[in-house]
Amino acid sequence: MRKNVTQLLFSLFLLAGISNVYAQDKYGADPEKCKTNLSIFYEYAKAKNYTPAYEPWTWVFDNCPKGSKNIYKYGLLMAKDRYEKATGAQKEIESKLIDKIYAKRIVNFPDNLGKVYSDWATSLEKRGAPKSDVFAKLEKAFNTNPARMSIKNLAKYFQEVTSRNKDTNTQKVFDTYDDALEAVNKKIDGHSKSKDALDKKVESGKTLNKKEALKLKNDGINLRGLGQVEGVLDQILGSVATCDRLIPLYNKGFESHKNDAKWLRRAASRLNAKECTEDPIYAKLVEAYVNEEPSPQAYILIASILEDQGKTKEALDYRNKAVDLETDSYKKADYLYRIALTVKRKSKSQARTYANRALKARPSMGKAYLLIANLYASSANGCGTDEISKRMVFVAAANKARMAKKVDPSLTSKANKYIKSYMASAPSKKLIFTKGLTSGASHRVGCWIGETVKIP
Repeated sequence: MRKNVTQLLFSLFLLAGISNVYAQDKYGADPEKCKTNLSIFYEYAKAKNYTPAYEPWTWVFDNCPKGSKNIYKYGLLMAKDRYEKATGAQKEIESKLIDKIYAKRIVNFPDNLGKVYSDWATSLEKRGAPKSDVFAKLEKAFNTNPARMSIKNLAKYFQEVTSRNKDTNTQKVFDTYDDALEAVNKKIDGHSKSKDALDKKVESGKTLNKKEALKLKNDGINLRGLGQVEGVLDQILGSVATCDRLIPLYNKGFESHKNDAKWLRRAASRLNAKECTEDPIYAKLVEAYVNEEPSPQAYILIASILEDQGKTKEALDYRNKAVDLETDSYKKADYLYRIALTVKRKSKSQARTYANRALKARPSMGKAYLLIANLYASSANGCGTDEISKRMVFVAAANKARMAKKVDPSLTSKANKYIKSYMASAPSKKLIFTKGLTSGASHRVGCWIGETVKIP
């Protein structure tokens, strides 16, 4: 009994010791004073009353830097305010304080560093720092987490990498592009899955709580922003990623990378995307990739080769095999979408079927709706018997484009262009009046489309 009591007392003593060490580590040598000053500075800083906030903030910044992330959040706001108001030599002092806060924040709260380094780069640029210093912070942000960088900074970083390496190290340019897009697409998938789940809850008649409603709103905002990244990077890459550059690069690198599945996948995918598939190196890359990593994505690339060889049925078989093997619903949707793109030349209705299957696997795949919209618009002459019925096909197409931006806010800008174009070909008020039709009445679009839409 006495032994058990002794063990219990020892355990309590040990836990108390650990607790004291943790408190001292977080709140420093004087935890009570730290907590008091934290509270005082926070109340002042939150109200943007920076003058009385500065002294208690300085104390916690120096004596208990792990006390709270607010030390850095509001400390930066205060330091930037002081910098903007300073003149002469004092401005340089305040500038150094800003950098010290960023550096200390990274040491004591090493999370979300992609954004922290990106914000630091922006701050340096605004303060007129050398371009090399700004680039150094952008590089750290990119190497930590490119998806957390602002679109503007991601573009700046990629532009600089491209400018520095396009003539000497093209591979680095392409690797940087691929790393950026993979990180961003992963981020897009995360927001899409979150949005899909919340949209599904709304559609079922349930009400979102405040936290969920805010999450849904933020998912939309983030998707719109992230959706711009690929277009921005493609614009920068355009002059570099040409067949004349890519083919010699991959011919040169093939032997040393023929067992590197990641390199092979990226190389084959880029040649495919840029339509540089006639050169023999493309088939070599795909074959090597399949041998190294027989995956659904590899089967998709094989299918593209078979398609070029006129082996349409075999190509479709491989694509369907890729769909069947894939367990991730979002990747499955991507393969189904690719099949839809391929078969649209042969059958628009079959292409729509695959696009709808893609939407079933990933309800937020707005580009599948845009594909269907394009299929409809290109069928206007064949699916109408007179002017009004032909023009109503464009109304059906515009409806699909509206769905695209509804489910995927990242496509808002692109979808709006589609809608504007389609509605320019929709029935005019004069035509509707002349034909004796009523705005808002139902109209059946015929042939393979078979949808009922409203007269504008």
